[in-house]
Amino acid sequence: MPTGRLYGIGLGPGDPELVTIKAARLIGAAEVIAYHSARHGRSIARQVAAPYLRDDQIEEALVYPVTTEKTDHPGGYQGAIDEFYQKSAMRLAAHLDAGRDVALLCEGDPFFYGSYLHMHKRLADRYPTEIVPGVTSVSAAAAQVGQPLAERDEVFTVLPGTLPPAELARRLAETDTAAVMKLGRSFESVRSAFAEAGKLDEAWYVERATTSRQRVAPLSTVDAADVPYFSVALLPSSRRSDRPGCGVTVVGLGPAGRPWLTPEAATAIAEADDLVGYRTYLKRLPDSPRQRKHPSPNRVEAERAALALRLAQEGRRVAVVSSGDPGVFAMATAVLEVACQPEYVDVPVTVLPGVTAAQAVASRIGAPLGHDYCVISLSDRLKPWSAIERRLAAAAEADLVIAIYNPASHTRRHQLVDARDLLLKHRDPDTPVVIGRDAGGPAESVRAVRLEDLDPSEVDMRTLLIVGSSQTRMAERDGRQIVFTPRRYPE
Repeated sequence: MPTGRLYGIGLGPGDPELVTIKAARLIGAAEVIAYHSARHGRSIARQVAAPYLRDDQIEEALVYPVTTEKTDHPGGYQGAIDEFYQKSAMRLAAHLDAGRDVALLCEGDPFFYGSYLHMHKRLADRYPTEIVPGVTSVSAAAAQVGQPLAERDEVFTVLPGTLPPAELARRLAETDTAAVMKLGRSFESVRSAFAEAGKLDEAWYVERATTSRQRVAPLSTVDAADVPYFSVALLPSSRRSDRPGCGVTVVGLGPAGRPWLTPEAATAIAEADDLVGYRTYLKRLPDSPRQRKHPSPNRVEAERAALALRLAQEGRRVAVVSSGDPGVFAMATAVLEVACQPEYVDVPVTVLPGVTAAQAVASRIGAPLGHDYCVISLSDRLKPWSAIERRLAAAAEADLVIAIYNPASHTRRHQLVDARDLLLKHRDPDTPVVIGRDAGGPAESVRAVRLEDLDPSEVDMRTLLIVGSSQTRMAERDGRQIVFTPRRYPE
């Protein structure tokens, strides 16, 4: 009597739609469906295959006696597992001897660290056997990270996380790209190996890829207490030099959230591989498993620019984000200054505009910038206070509306007091001054006061001031305060 056929069915990484057409057909046709499960009885393999099962099929749940816990088996853990595999093989053999085809389900690919291997070793020499390959968890992880596993002549290495840490670090250091399987309890030693190999900052963590419980994060940020066995540490390819569009784009985010972001800037951010910027501004942008954020503290503009340019030299698309408009007291100048150094002359740099803080504040109260105006920063960190005084005096004497950036901070308090006193020498005490804070944000406050009534204690670094000219008007309309500067100027 002819025997049944044993099928090793690769189900892919977890999404039922990634089961191959052949696998789905054979699952539906088999008389016996076998799958491994833990002692709680739930089987990931069966969950994935559920859409393709029939109600009248025989199901063989191969329940592991132990996974990682201790056992009282006389042969210890290995003895318990060997006995389990032997008994499971006998159960499947009984069906095969009776002429029934058996489909043994396996997550991922049956011959890639698959649970099917143990049955194959015990049954393949006695029964006709067919292997149906599946999408591996490594391929799925790369797809979710959005970076290739390997390009051109790169060497890709697959490693078990259970290797000794020193051996794992050595192999990671020697390869171009890698995937490390079997994390779980070995996670800390795996992460340490990436760090020792100098590749931790390039590595990604992918958990339960393509399922509803998927998680993707930089490997360095993951809490070891939350890592399951079904996870992968991935070192993807970093070779991007032949891709179009590589370089640095300096992007203005506008003064607050996404409504202030231009479509052009949003596209540049979405297409970037790396986002570089002051940590506060990067928090405005949603995390993406395909992108890497490089946050940094304030006042390190040159270092931030150099990092962006080095990433672009590696063939990556880099977006340097800046609040407001990047060309107004922001990152565009810092990037271009560093980009003019000899080692970066071949890196393309593009600047995309954004809505400025001055425009945002002005729009909230009317049109104080309706005629000629100038923009001055009161910060004397990069220029002497004497230069700021000369410019304020000149702008005041020229009767320009003045938008004042960086009016005060925790350590800079006297500058605004001095500036107000200087302006009062040239402007009427009734001159409107717009005080705008967090325009477009949750703490927005925009109002106008007389120049003489401007209280410097109410002003901080998140505030922008607009000092009117002799023609600027303050009025009430529809129950709210408005400020505008007429377009005509008297002869």
